[in-house]
Amino acid sequence: MVDGGCAEYVLCPEVNCLPYPENLDWVHAAAVPLVFQTAWHMLVNRARLQPGEHVLVIAGSSGVGSAAIQIAKFFGAHVIATAGNDEKLAKAIEIGADEVIHHGIMPIAKDVRRLTHNRGVDIVFEHVGAATWDESMKSLAWGGRLVTCGCTTGYDAKLDIRFLFTRQLSVLGSYMGTKTELRTVLKLVEQGRLKPVVDKVWPLHDCIVAHHYLEHDKQFGKVVLSIS
Repeated sequence: MVDGGCAEYVLCPEVNCLPYPENLDWVHAAAVPLVFQTAWHMLVNRARLQPGEHVLVIAGSSGVGSAAIQIAKFFGAHVIATAGNDEKLAKAIEIGADEVIHHGIMPIAKDVRRLTHNRGVDIVFEHVGAATWDESMKSLAWGGRLVTCGCTTGYDAKLDIRFLFTRQLSVLGSYMGTKTELRTVLKLVEQGRLKPVVDKVWPLHDCIVAHHYLEHDKQFGKVVLSIS
């Protein structure tokens, strides 16, 4: 919660510095910590992901979404990912998604029911917010868990409490992760089990251009600002 992330120099305590995997360059190393740590904490620590479960990753083309697809597959889950165009859907399959949903063509929950023989998914990985909240809740199976870390389309989502308790659903909040979790994902990246997905790289002085690119939802994976 401190301003200054888009800076050439950043001061931090030595204890917060960790070595990055030697098989990565600076750009790909930069694309690891935030999204993989966040996704790991959501799926493993908060949602208690189990092998064989069905996971719906909302906006699988985002940085955190592309990390979630890989982590869920690492744990042996069946992954359904959503995206807004055919190119992004194809890339989601490339990084591990078993099935994909074009959220601009059909309501997400309706497609989830079709793909799961009307059962729904065990976990919804949510971070979009108001625009997808209702469809995310409707996509859950009985006893399912929705875990969320964001609300980029708005925070004022509605919830039918009757649906929540009759189907015994769980709604879980998640924020960042622990240093132990970061060390874990860095080790898995070093082993090649998880791979950072970089879409584009801009020099730091073009950070406004990079932000506009993100705001128009053009990326698949991470956008990186380079200070070299």
